[in-house]
Amino acid sequence: MNLLPRSSKEFGSADYWEKFFQQRGRRAFEWYGSYLELCEVLHKYIKPKEKVLVIGCGNSELSEQLYDVGYQDIVNIDISEVVIKQMKERNASRRPQLSFLKMDMTQMVFPDASFQVVLDKGTLDAVLTDEEEKTLQQVDRMLAEVGRVLQVGGRYVCISLAQAHILKKAVGHFSREGWMVRVHQVASSQEQVLEAESRFSLPVFAFIMTKFRPVPGSALQIFELCAQEQGKPVRLESAERLAEAVLERQQYAWLCSQLRRKAGLGSVSLDLCSGDTGEPRYTLHVVDSSTVKPSRDNHFAIFIIPQGRETEWLFGMEEGRKQLAASAGFRRLITVALHRGQQYDSMDSIQAELSPRVMELAPAGMPSQQQVPFLSVGGDIGVRTVQHQDHSPMSGDYVIEDVQGDDRRYFRRLIFLSNRNVVQSEARLLKDMSHRAHKKRKKDKRKQRPADTSEDLPPAPGQSIDKSYLCCEHHKAMIAGLSLLKKPDLLLETRLTLLVVGLGGGSLPLFVHDHFPKSHIDAVEIDPSMLEVATQWFGFSQSDRMKVHIADGLDYITSLAGGQEARSCYDVIMFDVDSKDPTLGMSCPPPAFVDPPFLQKVKSILTHEGVFILNLVCRDLGLKDSVLAGLKAVFPLLYVRRIEGEVNEILFCQLQPEQKLATPKLLEMAQALERTLRKPGQGWDDTYVLSDMLKTVKIV
Repeated sequence: MNLLPRSSKEFGSADYWEKFFQQRGRRAFEWYGSYLELCEVLHKYIKPKEKVLVIGCGNSELSEQLYDVGYQDIVNIDISEVVIKQMKERNASRRPQLSFLKMDMTQMVFPDASFQVVLDKGTLDAVLTDEEEKTLQQVDRMLAEVGRVLQVGGRYVCISLAQAHILKKAVGHFSREGWMVRVHQVASSQEQVLEAESRFSLPVFAFIMTKFRPVPGSALQIFELCAQEQGKPVRLESAERLAEAVLERQQYAWLCSQLRRKAGLGSVSLDLCSGDTGEPRYTLHVVDSSTVKPSRDNHFAIFIIPQGRETEWLFGMEEGRKQLAASAGFRRLITVALHRGQQYDSMDSIQAELSPRVMELAPAGMPSQQQVPFLSVGGDIGVRTVQHQDHSPMSGDYVIEDVQGDDRRYFRRLIFLSNRNVVQSEARLLKDMSHRAHKKRKKDKRKQRPADTSEDLPPAPGQSIDKSYLCCEHHKAMIAGLSLLKKPDLLLETRLTLLVVGLGGGSLPLFVHDHFPKSHIDAVEIDPSMLEVATQWFGFSQSDRMKVHIADGLDYITSLAGGQEARSCYDVIMFDVDSKDPTLGMSCPPPAFVDPPFLQKVKSILTHEGVFILNLVCRDLGLKDSVLAGLKAVFPLLYVRRIEGEVNEILFCQLQPEQKLATPKLLEMAQALERTLRKPGQGWDDTYVLSDMLKTVKIV
């Protein structure tokens, strides 16, 4: 027996509904959920003593159940004579005050302002089947009648799937009339969600349109979204933003539906936002492991990433998360990153906040009552303190933050918010500063100080930075590349000229300056804000041996290459400059820096026995092969060193193929340089072994 229409247009036909109810008989048909699923939101917006009109009532049990719990002033109308007759017969003795009338809701006979609530469960969705002119005119008449029969202060409560054209029509109509518009998502229990899978995967919403008294000349429009029954409504600036917010929730529901049905959807990530502010609070990554054999207890787990560690390869990169999931031994692992700018009390409070949501992402086949383990590293939520936040006209918004590492030491980071999971620059704080900061934080915790204040850690004097320590593995490899220079054991006594393109926090040129006393460094940085950041927050300072030039690296090198006195002026040239265009397959350096004509200019300002060192980050394999071929054409001797656990590759380029060194000889030269740097008074980091940085170097 076919109870569903051949096309959506039939939903708007009175003949269709006559046949529908004749075929269905007396069995109740519940659009978008039963009374139990809707009761919380209905009780929130409808008072028991109010006079309620239900339009398009059908044979739903909703009115009957409302009547049974105390809502006894209810009038029901429907266009189908068959269903009205059925409902009258069904309720004549048990609910004598429950009224059922055959009536066209586009031409109601009630006087103006007769009701305090008009309740609509799926009727608007059934009528607004398309956006043809005839349909829209019918809907206009329906909504006009709703407005006419409602009292000032009354509410049109419409249960809907909130498809885009329906939301647009309803919100547009009532906001133009000066009504307050609220869209309230109807929450469902896990059991209700699973039961609804066979019907639809879109979430159900309630439109709450509140009639205000018209104010001549007023253009006030109020748009609100409420994501939970007891949640606080969020005020939105426009109808367009409201539609976007609803779409986000629909997409989330669709994603949950897909994740419940099958595994292996690929890389899936989403943000969970604060119900009060709408700001992102958690970023979730869903990782399915096909290699894990299913058992009763390994269906699903949640991994909380401590604050500040979301940038690590294991947590911040897709391949790292896959490795984490495989080692954890669960069919599905969800990693949870905590957002900067948000406050978190404890691991227990995070678990309590996340538990209802993450269960919506559980895999198929998981028992509904099974406990989901929450995993982490170190047992706490970590420490992150935002010391400074600002905007650069060139680089965008950025933050300076101090985080606690897994060795309990504190590290200072520069993060561009356009790429918030990538550490732009990093430096370690001196041990005494870390110790004092940790003690102060524990003391402040007793005072209930918000966790995200700049008072938790020292305000960043330059001397708080451990300048002997290189945090970034690619910087360590770049320094190790100095072993390729002639007589590396004499470099501390030899005049050494370097050009460093890309300043960031200044750690790389500062390390060279402090460890090679005869070095002379030109650093080029396109963004003047970065020089301020490096100076104020990372202990960087210029000297007679180290100057910063605010310029585009391309222009600076082009200018040097064109000068008569500039030929062969640098022993070392280092490129550590990122691209501002995230759409490119290569994020470091920008493609223009490896164009063959520009590489010729780089060659022209490099000494005959010098070394050109380049930090390459390229995910496009074809593009990377092209870059390597271009470099090889200009610099015949090319070494490549891959940074383990990262996408960075360090390229060492030289002009003389006869300078080629076998790995044993290269390691021997690195050890000679390191012995020189480890001399007393040099402040060398004992964990940094130069030769280890070159063990995996390969010649292209």
